[in-house]
Amino acid sequence: MNQTEIGKFIAKCRKGKSLTQAQLAERLNITDRAVSKWETGKSMPDSSIMLELCEILGITVNELFSGEEIGMENVQKKADENLIALQRKDESGRIRNKMLSVLFSGVFLIGMMVCLICDAAISGRLTWSLIPASSIIFAWVLLFPTLAAGKRGLVLSLVSWSIFIVPYLFVLSRLTNTRGVFSIGTAMAAISTVFLWLVAAVFNRVGKTRTWMAWGITFLLAVPFLFIINIVLSKMIAEPILDLWDLLTIFVLLILAFAAFVYDIMKRKKPMK
Repeated sequence: MNQTEIGKFIAKCRKGKSLTQAQLAERLNITDRAVSKWETGKSMPDSSIMLELCEILGITVNELFSGEEIGMENVQKKADENLIALQRKDESGRIRNKMLSVLFSGVFLIGMMVCLICDAAISGRLTWSLIPASSIIFAWVLLFPTLAAGKRGLVLSLVSWSIFIVPYLFVLSRLTNTRGVFSIGTAMAAISTVFLWLVAAVFNRVGKTRTWMAWGITFLLAVPFLFIINIVLSKMIAEPILDLWDLLTIFVLLILAFAAFVYDIMKRKKPMK
């Protein structure tokens, strides 16, 4: 299964249907950049849209994986070859993710053990090391799903954040003997969790076809959430709702949003292949 040949075949079939990359991408609800990557052999279509892609191009999945039109006499042979190639690719991806997960876990475990051993050797008991150790465990819980499952693990990482952030803040407040870590941290974590889920929803609905539009919306969403965070903080620790740095941050976010929207519009207006 040759990605370069498959890419050339996709481009040939697309042009045969008189479709631009943008038109094909719009029908598949993805970005034209993704189509460009297919056609240059940099990536393969996701399995979730392969059937729809083949239907639009008027080819079979077997022909897509072969990178050419297949005569009836070669159908079974090509199907077997493509199935074996897919199995090897999936197995290679799983092995790579497993190796990354094990390496990542090992590095975190070593870091945690170094902190605990140094603390015990110097203090004669575990004191300050419990803080970095708990932080390392929390970071591992957040990042492990993404490393183990790739993009599919991002949602699991977000679920882990939503579930474990409050217990982590509670443990941290007890270890530091600072009540504000839990009370203020929980309020900020609740606001941040809502924001992160909104961003995930934006990229799920808009980002598939218009990545820069999704980034622009994200930057704009950050502005009201900044106000919400500051209002909550002003109630809890008597801080001013806005200061110079907040105004500067809002200005930067608006500039970034504007730039993302303009770039998105320019990309949609430029001539497509």
